Amino acid sequence: MPRRRDPDAVRVVHRTARIGLRATRAQRDRCFGLLRSAGDVWSCVLEVNHWRWRHDAPPVVSYQALCRELSTAGPGVFSDVDSVGARSVLRRFSDAWFAAAKRRNAGDVTARFPRRRRGLLPVRYYHGTFTLDGRRLRLPTAAGCAPLWLRLDREPPYPMEQIRSVTLLADGGRLWVEVTAEVPVTTYPPGAAPDPGRVAGVDLEVIHPYAVAGPDRHGLLVSGRAIRAEHRMHLTDTKHRQRATAAHAPKPGQRGSQRWRQARRRARLIEGRHRRRIRQAQHEAAKTVIGWAVQHQVGTLTVGDPRGVLDLKAGRRHNLRLRQWQVGRAIAMLRDKAELAGIVVHLVDERGTSSTCPTCRKKITKPAGRTMTCRPCQLTGHRDLFAAATIATRTPNPSPGKDTDGGTSIPAVVPPRTLTHRRAGRHLPGAGLSRRDPRRPPPHQPPPARTVAAGTTGAAKVSWPAEARPTTNPVGSRSTAPRGEEPQHHPPGERSWSQH
Repeated sequence: MPRRRDPDAVRVVHRTARIGLRATRAQRDRCFGLLRSAGDVWSCVLEVNHWRWRHDAPPVVSYQALCRELSTAGPGVFSDVDSVGARSVLRRFSDAWFAAAKRRNAGDVTARFPRRRRGLLPVRYYHGTFTLDGRRLRLPTAAGCAPLWLRLDREPPYPMEQIRSVTLLADGGRLWVEVTAEVPVTTYPPGAAPDPGRVAGVDLEVIHPYAVAGPDRHGLLVSGRAIRAEHRMHLTDTKHRQRATAAHAPKPGQRGSQRWRQARRRARLIEGRHRRRIRQAQHEAAKTVIGWAVQHQVGTLTVGDPRGVLDLKAGRRHNLRLRQWQVGRAIAMLRDKAELAGIVVHLVDERGTSSTCPTCRKKITKPAGRTMTCRPCQLTGHRDLFAAATIATRTPNPSPGKDTDGGTSIPAVVPPRTLTHRRAGRHLPGAGLSRRDPRRPPPHQPPPARTVAAGTTGAAKVSWPAEARPTTNPVGSRSTAPRGEEPQHHPPGERSWSQH
């Protein structure tokens, strides 16, 4: 529960960083014991409410009533977990129950109350109950148990005075600690703060996660092709692994072998690594958008919300693409980073923006490629940027005070002329200079070297694959340029692709 802050205090936002643990076998066993004990607390609450339901008694769901039930149980009931960790589980249960009740009262019949048992449940410790000294973390345990000291993989990215809580959890077969801190909103020097009157439209797509059309005819395109390639290669790798381990799968009712357990553990680790890679790439994409907005002093981002198309059935393959899109997470990441930078985010309906000219507002036929042309006004540009410019015109009341009638003021946003290209997921395999994913099959073998005739100088040419062709000559090697031509030198960071 957030603390009560002084209205005149500095505005802060809560941010969480996930840090791995370097634990011994004994420490690992104790951490999993805490998570299992937290799951026992959750199951105990379910059992108590089920017993009360059978005896026609109201359930115990409020946080205060659950804490009173915990105090009557006495100490040492849930093994190593102390009262602080148990209360964090009770808080999680109470929040989940009231969230489901709120959705059901609003008419959402699909909302369900928490009724499923949990084997491992995260445990949260609030400020003043734990000790964090650099990379050393001490978690409180039950009375009579030895203290639990853990070592983190890296230093927390927040100052010690800003950290408010730590959470112990298990994800993908690994132990993690989530550090939550109160981070003050970014302050800018005079004249450099984002202006709320400068509006930019943001269009969310699969290939380009963010397409931004801003003022002064500036635009931004963030490519997500590396993210899409990671999804495809991970799906292919998972199919091959399942096909290879199908012979070792135990039959129904049969206990699995050690080899099968090792294969399952390896699959969990790979799945967790894939999720971390995608999450980091999505954070990089959102950070690129906010950095561009701060650079151009954009104070309002109008984002088109495309989540209405997720309910439409579009076939097995396209439904998989929409599920991997994770548009809700993209919006949440962009909103969180915008809040930290002091930028306002508006969500508007994006229906029809990809087929409407932002200048003359007339219907445009969907092009086969990425270039869209409006025949009445002869305007040509990228179709995602056309949609972003149209979304910017739907900004609700972007300039309060200038709009006297209280209606919607439409900003003057046109398709950009100066475009910035960025790529999300430079850390992904195959996103470097070689463009070769190690999970891909090996490329075709280069042809054998031709025999050099006697008396002929120079080395035989080797035809490199297009995906792994070197861009510059190694130091000390001879140039492969034809005789009479000067070798081409490219500045660092630029690539030269030959045409075959």
